[in-house]
Amino acid sequence: MSVRILSPAKINIGLQVYPKSGEYAGFHRIESIFQTVELFDELFVEFSDDGMGRCVVSCDSMKLPAENTLTKTFDSFRKFASVNDGRSVSVSIVKRIPSGGGLGGGSSNAAFFLKALSGMYGVPLTRELSFSVAGEVGSDVFFFLGLKDGTGAALVGGRGERVSEIECRKLWFVLVFPDVFSSTKEAYSLLDRSYGILEESGESAVSDFLPFGEFEGLYRKDVSLWGSGGLGFKNSFTSVMLEVHPEIKDAISDLREAGAAFSDMSGSGSTVFGVFGDVDSAKKAVASLGSKWKCVLA
Repeated sequence: MSVRILSPAKINIGLQVYPKSGEYAGFHRIESIFQTVELFDELFVEFSDDGMGRCVVSCDSMKLPAENTLTKTFDSFRKFASVNDGRSVSVSIVKRIPSGGGLGGGSSNAAFFLKALSGMYGVPLTRELSFSVAGEVGSDVFFFLGLKDGTGAALVGGRGERVSEIECRKLWFVLVFPDVFSSTKEAYSLLDRSYGILEESGESAVSDFLPFGEFEGLYRKDVSLWGSGGLGFKNSFTSVMLEVHPEIKDAISDLREAGAAFSDMSGSGSTVFGVFGDVDSAKKAVASLGSKWKCVLA
């Protein structure tokens, strides 16, 4: 038995990251709009009754460690679903979503793989099972599991587990991939350090945060208004990441010069996106930026 899966990328439209707190057991609370874009990894999943009860993952473009996001998903699913038989899976990944790009590729792979496992084992993918697996595998997994049709947009809060799907706008995104690798660990370390400096100076790290209740209203407005004024969509990681990776700043600037109505980094980077008012403008931007950057229309 084999299954072919398309696993979409996401971008963050605004990403407010709060300082660590006891409320979240030392983790950061986030507030964001996540939206899927038309950039997909392709997964080929083969099931077998070999009696081994294992998961083996291969990727066309990168060497994966023996324990990875998909093996964690497999082990977690079997644990929480009380599956004890010997059926195994092998997964081959065709990567199009760059690793370390802030586009949620690994989390998307995990979510859609989990759906495949649910069907293969005949185990209903309940909210309880979804949350249990996502809690062990990664915070962004909650988003991809929370979308009714697998793609769309949602308000995401808490550690990522609070997902409220909203009507998705049809927008044209140009994704630029600076040739730098951004690790989530590095991004949070830099952000924590900047928050510590602010705290020592008596300043608030969240004084310019947009109230979360206003996110969807701003999302509905003209994209040119998203970043205007003191309170708008901002990514908390952008300022600290562009200090160590100036390529990110250049990419944001180039997208704006190419006509993007709004541009920022996605997630903890390093992918940068620009939002365009129509598909022709987006295509022209890809053509003009292509000589300097690796970029795609999504």
